[in-house]
Amino acid sequence: MSTGLKLALPAEKHPLRFEAVESESIQRILHTTREHLGAEIAFVGRYVDGDQRELMHVDTDLDLPMGAGFREPREDSFCWHILEGRLPELIQDAADYELAKSLPVTNMLPVGCHLNVPLRFSDGAVFGSFCCVSRQADRTVTERDMNVLRAFGRLAAEHIESSIAEDEQSMRLDRRISDAIGRRAINIVQQPIHEVRTQRAVGVECLSRFEDAQSRGPDKWFAEAVAVGRGVELELAAIELALETVEHVPPGAYVSINASPETVLSGEIAPLLEKHRARNIVVELTEHEKVSDFIRLRDSLREIAKYARIAVDDVGAGYAGLRYLVDLAPDLMKLDMSLTRNIHQDLARQALAKAIVSFAGAIGSKVIAEGIECQSELDMLTRIGVDYGQGYHFAAPMSVAAASRHLREHA
Repeated sequence: MSTGLKLALPAEKHPLRFEAVESESIQRILHTTREHLGAEIAFVGRYVDGDQRELMHVDTDLDLPMGAGFREPREDSFCWHILEGRLPELIQDAADYELAKSLPVTNMLPVGCHLNVPLRFSDGAVFGSFCCVSRQADRTVTERDMNVLRAFGRLAAEHIESSIAEDEQSMRLDRRISDAIGRRAINIVQQPIHEVRTQRAVGVECLSRFEDAQSRGPDKWFAEAVAVGRGVELELAAIELALETVEHVPPGAYVSINASPETVLSGEIAPLLEKHRARNIVVELTEHEKVSDFIRLRDSLREIAKYARIAVDDVGAGYAGLRYLVDLAPDLMKLDMSLTRNIHQDLARQALAKAIVSFAGAIGSKVIAEGIECQSELDMLTRIGVDYGQGYHFAAPMSVAAASRHLREHA
């Protein structure tokens, strides 16, 4: 390329997608600019590989022969020659310039008044151009109008640069998640669950761990997967690997696997469970967002209930309201660790835990307390009537082989 300009060209392997640039904000900026300047057309164009200029966003009331996605050689555009210094940013009448008159678009629209500023990123690289055009010449347009265009152009450039950075981050996350799923790079560990009165081990909860577990927890992985639209896929991969550990669990003990409402609604869990229908499995419904379609969720859980018991996580916190629990009537309710922590020292926590235990008994459910870390917490939960407990007081998450030994030793 002969020009010494630094262009923010999209990477060849991962070209910038239109949807990567938050179009609603850009369209509002374009429309506001066009209305303010009284122009007929406003657009954002970008420079792409192959010496092309491409229209990304267009705002106009006219029926134009080109729209978003239209490409032309850079040399045929006003924008490129303005960037190269061959034409001024403010053109009151294209007929005043021989170069402007020679460009194909001048006669095609036609072009009369033309205002244009480069779209520059924070590092100085030129992404494209921000432009307003009218078909008639307008000698009333002044440098003050250009300053308005420059201000809106800077705002548009900030939005575009931010969108590109987010898109690049999303692509990196997507590749990382695809790699983890493809390589089955999810390590399943298990944390034992004990009956509080007898202290005997009755089951395990399967938990996912990833290769960078020291620096990034599993919650971060699943949240990032949701953010890039791969949440259900990653959860199903973890569920499939968790179910492969069932054969290592001694007879009589159960295996609990986690699933979000979105994954339950996918309809993909029941077919996986059917392969293990002879075993004692619990599907633990985790909640991090309010359920949007409760009736569909309830119906999907009924299908899963053919092969597994249902548990609801985070009871006493999050979105697990009373109606939610009444309508689902889960087999197990898990007291959130925020209730368990220091419950022996807090009358309010004790009162709420007692209410949940009473409610569970009324609908035929059992209660598991999460996050038990000391004997005093366990003693209080036992007096309250909690059925099962889980936490470091009993055992930390451990390998599948170690969990199998733990279950046998504490059976």
